[in-house]
Amino acid sequence: MKSPTYFFVAFVATWFAQAQSHAQETPQLQLPRVQITAGMHLINAQVALTPAQQSTGLMHRKEMPATEGMLFVFELPSKQCFWMKNTLIPLTAAFIKDDGTITNLADMQPQTTEAHCSTQPVRYVLEMNQGWFAKRGLRAGFKLGGKPFEVKP
Repeated sequence: MKSPTYFFVAFVATWFAQAQSHAQETPQLQLPRVQITAGMHLINAQVALTPAQQSTGLMHRKEMPATEGMLFVFELPSKQCFWMKNTLIPLTAAFIKDDGTITNLADMQPQTTEAHCSTQPVRYVLEMNQGWFAKRGLRAGFKLGGKPFEVKP
């Protein structure tokens, strides 16, 4: 016969697993924000700094306002690859160098695991609603502005 402690531990473990599962199915909304400029266009971007924030990204969101996006900030420039598992909205990823220059863009379809990678080492990736960059004529070589891309002393 199992002890009451065993049943309590089993209950807590089950509850915790269900809570974790539920937490993974909800979008993260409370991230810091930064303003980025794309010529005359202003982007209000949520900033994903930690590995946990980056792995969740824009998952489970049903929509995103037209002038908003998510900026992924990595410690060092390297090849970055993104996929769309559990992401419900079509996105375009802009892979960005330290100085704000877009190296390449990738249109990504919802709920796929196809890898979309930078063509060069980058520190930043900006996800916007799919077509946002194309509608504004922004492509590889365009330089974004804002605090993340300012020269650091």
